[in-house]
This record gives sequence, C-alpha cells and structure tokens, in this order.
Amino acid sequence: MARKAITGNGAIALALKQVEPDVMAAYPITPQTEIAQNYAQFVADGAVKTEYIPVESEHSAMSAAIGSCAAGARTITATSSQGFALMWEMLFIAASLRLPLTMPVITRALSGPINIHCDHSDSMGGRDCGWIQLYGEDGQEGYDNAIQAFRIAEHMDVRLPVMTMIDGFIISGAIGPVETLPDAEVKKFVGDYTALNPLLNVENPVTIGAFDSLGGWYFEHKVAQNRAMENAMKVIEEVGAEYGKLSGRAYSHFKTHQIEDAEIVLVAIGSAAGNVKTMVDTLRAEGKKVGMLKVRTFRPFPYEQIRAALSGAKVIGVMDRSDSYGAQGGPLFTEISAAMFGGDTRPKMFNFIYGLGGRDIFPDDIRGAVETLEQAAAGEQVSQTRHYLNVREG
Repeated sequence: MARKAITGNGAIALALKQVEPDVMAAYPITPQTEIAQNYAQFVADGAVKTEYIPVESEHSAMSAAIGSCAAGARTITATSSQGFALMWEMLFIAASLRLPLTMPVITRALSGPINIHCDHSDSMGGRDCGWIQLYGEDGQEGYDNAIQAFRIAEHMDVRLPVMTMIDGFIISGAIGPVETLPDAEVKKFVGDYTALNPLLNVENPVTIGAFDSLGGWYFEHKVAQNRAMENAMKVIEEVGAEYGKLSGRAYSHFKTHQIEDAEIVLVAIGSAAGNVKTMVDTLRAEGKKVGMLKVRTFRPFPYEQIRAALSGAKVIGVMDRSDSYGAQGGPLFTEISAAMFGGDTRPKMFNFIYGLGGRDIFPDDIRGAVETLEQAAAGEQVSQTRHYLNVREG
C-alpha cells in the first residue's frame, strides 16, 4: 500500500493502468481529459500493453468500445458532460448487448448555457440507459470504484456496463491523498477477462445487434437486463466486502453517519457528502439530532436497504446536484421518496437543489436546510416544493 498526492483523475487513470485492459477508446473532454491523456502516456511509454484508440468524438469512442468488447477484449473509455450526451444512443446499445464495459464519468453540467463546471446533470440524465452507476465522494473512492467496476461488470450473473462518477474539478482536478494498491494485487483482485460469445471466435459464429422487432424477443431481452440489475445488487456488496479485506476500505451501497438516533437526516451523493458530514458533526455538538446518508449505488437503486436505514427519521432532506424539470424533485429525491413510500413509516420529505453549474455550497447553506427541516419536524407548515440553496433571487 502506498499513499500518493494525486488528482482524482490521476487516481482513476492509475487504477485503470493497474488493471491494464486490452483496449481503451477515448476522446478528451473537460474535465475528463486528464484520464485519457494520462492513459495515452502510459501506452506511449510502454507501461501497459493496452491498444489505445484515439477517436474523433465520444460517439465514436463508445462505438469503438462496443466493437472491441463484442470482439472479446476487456475495454474501457471515459467521458464527461456533452461527451456523455453525444454517446447517448450508444450507451443503450452497450447495455442491451450485455457488454461489461467500464467508464469513469467526470460529472459536469450539460449546456446550455455553456458551462464546464460540476453538477450531476450528465450522469443522472443517463440513469435509465441500463448501466450500473456508482458515485464516489473523493479521489480515493474514485480509485477504488474504478477497480471494483471490472469485477462487478464482468460477473457472470451481471454482464452489464458500469460507470463510476466523481465530481468534475472539485475532485477530478484537486490533489489529495489516495492510498493505492500494488499492481500485482489489483491484477489478482480483478482477475483474467472472460469473453462470452466473442465475435472473433470463428468456431462459434454469432450475430451481434440483430433486428429484434415484429414478433421478436425485444421484451424478453429488456426483462433479462433488469434481472441482471437485480443480480448486481448482491454482487456490488460482495465485491465491496472482498475489496475491503484487500484494502481496508469496505464498500456497500451507501454509508451512514450519526443516523442511529437522528430525527433529521440529510441524504447526499458525490463530493458534497463530505461537506454535509462536517456540518452534521457541528450541529451534533450544538445538541441537534442530525445525521447523514451518503448514496454510492444509484443504479441499481438499493431502495429496501435505504428505506430500512431511514425508517427512524422524522424528516428527510434530500440534496440533489441536478434538477428534473417538471418532476416532483431532483433524481435522488424522487428515488428516496419512492423508497420511503413503501415503508411502514413515511417521514416528511424535502428536496434541496444545490451546486448547479459548479455553484459553491457553504456550511450556512446546509445549516439553512437543516433549519427548514427542523421547522417541519416541529409541525410548522413548510413548502413541499424544491428548495434551492445559494441561488440568486430576483
């Protein structure tokens, strides 16, 4: 084990280098560029034997990755924001073909207006494209999730692509401490790649992407995808526990902080979870019964486990770094609301939208959210509509 001072992007690129996949097809886009650039340098230096495919767009990157993976190669790519949007149609194809690709997504606002800073509108917009989605709080989690993604995607009960998220600039470009594993241990943990029905196996010719309409099996294929997602729920936990034995950092679908006796619980995802945790400790010192739940797995969504974890709260505040226009709230809010609706207890729920386009979130913003939740817990009338944190009014 070695501790490095490294950017979030650098940590992810290092994790990918340690796995040493067969193929990387990538196109640079802010703030993901460092991953593609670093990996290209690893290839140029002879540090890995990966075939690097420099393509002309993100649509081409995902197309090449699909072809490579279908041919039988362990394959990766990476993207952000408009690049994620440009590969949109191919994301569905990768998942529908049950290809175990892995892709770090460095979250960034979708234009317009033009914005290159962090929010979750890109990855949250792709929440129903059939990919497993894992969010990380910091560079360490970005590194760890990138390694675990291979085991999860390639598991024979899953065989679905996995995207792993860290927040653009806030984490991707920030230098911080990351505990890295030796190359040999990473390779042993990930294991060898097993291709299923590869195109290049001339002894067993197969058709990929066949026409599946007019009385075909499209419906059954979609059901099979969802059952694979259900299987992934257990696999994610098993891989996270095994990784914990190797690294000392076990992973599950979410992590809680001070919720055992909490009357008010804030739910967060991504880098803001660290801000919330610090503020929870401050409020606890003031005698307030406040806790936090940090979501890691967004697809498949662990609704039963989260429902159980939040069942003791009086009021829940869900923090979203993306909005869902015309819906009841942001993506995380609607998922938490649906999870709690099926429980025996139904705490009051409130949505807090923050950080769109890279807008800062300050301790007083979180304190203000808690004050709103305290009013609701005391029985006061509080608007059920979205609450926007640190937004300019007027």
